[in-house]
Formats: sequence, structure tokens, C-alpha cells
Amino acid sequence: MHRILVLGAGKIGSLIACLLAEQAGYTIHLGDQSLAVAKHLVEDLGLERVTPCLLDARQPHQLDAYLSAHPMDAVISSLPYFCNPAVAELARSHHIHYFDLTEDVAVTDRIRHISTGASTAFFPQCGLAPGFISIVTHDLMSHFEQLDTVKMRVGALPLHPSNALKYSLTWSTDGLINEYGNLCYGIEEGAKVPLQPLEGYETIELDGLLYEAFNTSGGLGTLADTAAGTVRTMNYKTLRYPGHCEKIHFLMKDLKLNEDRATLKRVLEHAIPQTLQDVVLIYASVSGTSEAGFFEENYVKKIYSQPIKGRVWSAIQVTTASSVCCVADLALNNPGRYNGFVAQESISLPDFLRNDFGAYYR
Repeated sequence: MHRILVLGAGKIGSLIACLLAEQAGYTIHLGDQSLAVAKHLVEDLGLERVTPCLLDARQPHQLDAYLSAHPMDAVISSLPYFCNPAVAELARSHHIHYFDLTEDVAVTDRIRHISTGASTAFFPQCGLAPGFISIVTHDLMSHFEQLDTVKMRVGALPLHPSNALKYSLTWSTDGLINEYGNLCYGIEEGAKVPLQPLEGYETIELDGLLYEAFNTSGGLGTLADTAAGTVRTMNYKTLRYPGHCEKIHFLMKDLKLNEDRATLKRVLEHAIPQTLQDVVLIYASVSGTSEAGFFEENYVKKIYSQPIKGRVWSAIQVTTASSVCCVADLALNNPGRYNGFVAQESISLPDFLRNDFGAYYR
């Protein structure tokens, strides 16, 4: 019986707790700065193996005391990215496994430093992008003798856009702004290089629908570090409905709201609605040479919102929560296989898809 502390009972953390509670091998403690929120979720969904608890990650001593009183095997952070280094420090000191969903490059580097020499596994970036997109792309890359170009494209979009941005807030607003405003990375001519966010504009057609794609930060994960020197070109871009990038550029660059992210967050959360009627688009393309010559292989997937435990969950909730649950399950059920800092591309795609939690991607 694996003991898991899930931090954050928000959009993603609530489904993480729900999915883990469906499996007989887990007992879960769900920590949130609002005990009422965690208790309501547990009672509403009848999660018998989930214990709600009052925990504020901004108070590390409180979390430290809880881990001392309630020994855990792992902690899964579904908190905002800036909370994760403190959680990772406590995971290290309590000798437990660590998993998070961060897209922030600097936070990931910090986790790498904290995990140096650890006997337990530290898995940052366990969501959709970064996360699953690196797993599936790395698998495609293994089919080639020599790599040329790797493209990774992911988007979480409303099925029925009704505003000028053609967008709905389906996950962390802090994370969204981070992706749009922070430096990006890719590979050009075999070397890892910095790229500007909201640049590299292109259009792509999937199933007869036109989308736009542009550079955003963090979605590449650690794959550029892993693949540098082995591929000529690699980049990650976010998919949106046409017209979105231009308007975000106006907000962040022309109005300089990238320099005032608190105001931008208030504007977005006040004006842009949330939705459970969304679709997640996953597109990976790899070209290179093999025995048969110069070829291209693609992975294309659409995932929609769906009911779980009597409640409808959005596609971005399902893909993000199931991905981190899958990675945690693989690590906890294969003791000794993973330790220290572990990149997402270290996970085998067949292992991921065979896993009960990976079923949401099948």
C-alpha cells in the first residue's frame, strides 16, 4: 500500500486524488490551504481512501511537521510552480519520491540541484507538456538511425470558443502566463539555443481544422538537453485557434503586461471563462533516415473531457492528472529503477500506455 501526499486540491490535484483513490494500492492524503475544499471533494465523490488535511505549502515548517507525523512514500505537487522547490527540499529531507507538474525551466533546474545524489526519484514536469509529449516524442525518435527534425505541438482548447482570444482558462493562470512570457529553448543545427516566446509563428491543419502554433516556454521539458548533438532541429510550440497569438502579443508586449503579470492575471481571470468542454491536441513529428531512406513519423491524438467518478472532468485535467499518476505508479512499483533527477523521456512509451493510468491516452 503506497502512501501518497497530494498537495493542492484545485483543478488538477482533485483529479489526481480521485484517480489514485480508484486503485486499491494507494492511500492518499490531500493537502490544501483550505480544509473545506479538500473535505468537500472527498465527501462529494466518496473517496474513502483519501484523507483531507489543512496544509499550506507557503509554510514549510507546517508541511515538515505533517510529513514527520504521517510518513509517506511520495509527494505529488499540483501547486503553482513557485511552490515546488520548497516541497522538493522537504521530499529530499524525508527521503520520499517527488513528482510535480511544473513547466518552469528555472524551477526544474532547481529540482535537478536538490535531487543530486538522492536515493529516491525526483520527477518534475509530469503532466501533458512538459510530460507525456516528451515520452511519445522520444519513442518516435528511437525509430530512426539519424535524426533530422523533431516537432512537438500541444494545445488545450475550448470546443466552442466565444471570445476574441478564442480561449478558455482550463488550468493554472500563473503557468499560462509563464509559458507566454518566459524564454524558450530548442535545438538548431544540433545545439541547444534560446528562442523568444510568441515567435516562430506557423499554421498547422489537423483533421481538416486550421490551428496556429508559436513558441512557448517549458513544454520541451528536458528533451533538448537529452537530444542535443543528435538531432538537427527540435522545437516545441503551443497550438491555438488562429488569431490568439496576435492578441496575446498585444497584451504582453505592446501593453507591457509581461512586466506586470499580477495585472495580466487579474484581467484574464476576470474576463476569460473556464470550461469543461475542451479538447487536448497532441502532435509530434519526427523526420530522419533509417534503412528505408528519409522518412517522417507522426503521432496525432485528440482527447476530450469525460466523466470519472460521476463528475465531468476537462480534457486538460484528465491528461495532466493521469500522466503524473502513471509516472508515479511506474516509479513506486519498480523500486530501485529510478533515483535522483529523472527526465520524462526516461519513461518507456509502451510501459506508460500499458499502465492503468496511461489508459486515458490509449
